[in-house]
Formats: sequence, structure tokens, C-alpha cells
Amino acid sequence: MINVVSYLWKGLKLLTTPALRPFVLIPLAINFVLYSGALVLGYWYLDSWITQVIPDWLHWLNWLIYPLFFISFCLIGFFTFSLLANLIAAPFYAKLAAKTLIVINAPSLSTFEPSAMQVWRAELNRMRYSLTRTLPLLVLFLIPVVNLIAPLLWLAFSAWCVALEYFAFPLENRGILFPQQKEQLKTMRLSALSFGGLVTLGQSLPVINIIIAPAAVIAATLYTQARTIQN
Repeated sequence: MINVVSYLWKGLKLLTTPALRPFVLIPLAINFVLYSGALVLGYWYLDSWITQVIPDWLHWLNWLIYPLFFISFCLIGFFTFSLLANLIAAPFYAKLAAKTLIVINAPSLSTFEPSAMQVWRAELNRMRYSLTRTLPLLVLFLIPVVNLIAPLLWLAFSAWCVALEYFAFPLENRGILFPQQKEQLKTMRLSALSFGGLVTLGQSLPVINIIIAPAAVIAATLYTQARTIQN
């Protein structure tokens, strides 16, 4: 756990490196536009709905409705806008992972640079993997007794999917495709779940959710490189 935190911290510090800046700023801009646009639209529709539906004598409830909206936005935003932002920014994350190795003067490895179409196809495969397993997990919440452990299973699966997402970029740059990526992460399951859990937490926090994605890509690249050297 401490090891994973250190790599995420290194990833955050490298965000300002001049050589990485172009591949960081574009995904950051994408995330900012998506989150701020969704927040403004959501606030506008909420305000309009309150004006139309809630009578004047109940407007004192606004102090409760607006905070609930922002909390809900943060939670829902993780499951929706994060997916969309990652899909759009995926080609930049692949280049960010490759550039990170150059910045840290990593030993040259047998790598290839996937095209934008290959990156998007891989991203869609990961999304399909996550979505096809999300529905059965949601059903567990409806089963008595089992629903007591459903939240824990949901958190573990979310962390696993997030780890798959961000470790994919440095691994794909080495020609390791999705089926092999899953097998490789299983050999470091605890570290992967810890990494995914911390990134998931970051994605659910305002402001941090904008910068956590590129930091996670850099951190996953550094961690992958360190494991390669150790092995």
C-alpha cells in the first residue's frame, strides 16, 4: 500500500515536467470541459426544476437539495464522465506513458506505438469487460444476506477495473494486450487493488478528479518499469 502511494505521489510530481506537459494538459482540458460543462448543465436544470416543482413555501429546502446535488454529481460523475473522458483522452495517455519512460531515462525495451484507433479499440474492450460484469454485481444488491457484502464486492471490482484502465497504457506500449494485461495484474493483485482503490477515491473528489487520471498513467508506468527491472 505504501509503495503504491509513493508511485502515485511521484506521478503527481511529474505532472509539471515540461516534456510531459503537452500530454498532460490536453487530457486535463478534456476532463475540465466535461466536468464543468456537466456541472453547469446539471445546476441549470436543477434550478429550473426547483422553480417549477417546489412551491415557494418549501424553498427553504434548497439548503438540502443543492448539497445533495453536488454530492450526487461527484458520485455519478465518477461512473459516467470518467469513462467518457478516458475514452476521448486515451491516445494522449498512451503517448504520456511512452514519454514518461524517456523522461526518467528508462532502459530501452521492445516497444511499439499503437495508433489512435488501436488505443480506442482497446479502451472499448476494457469498457465492455467492465460493463458486462457490472450488471451481475448490481443484482447482488437485491439478494437478501448477499447484499450485505455487495458493497465490498463493488468497491473491489471498481478498484480492479481502474487498475486495468491505467496499467493498460504502459503495457500496451510493450505490445501486451488486454488478455495478457489481466493475467499480469493478477500476479500483483494486492498492489493493483490498492492502486485502483486510491485512484477511485481521487476520481470521486472535486478538483482532484481532474488531475488524478494523468497522474495515474505516469504512476502505473513507473511501477511497471520498476517491476520489469526487478524481474
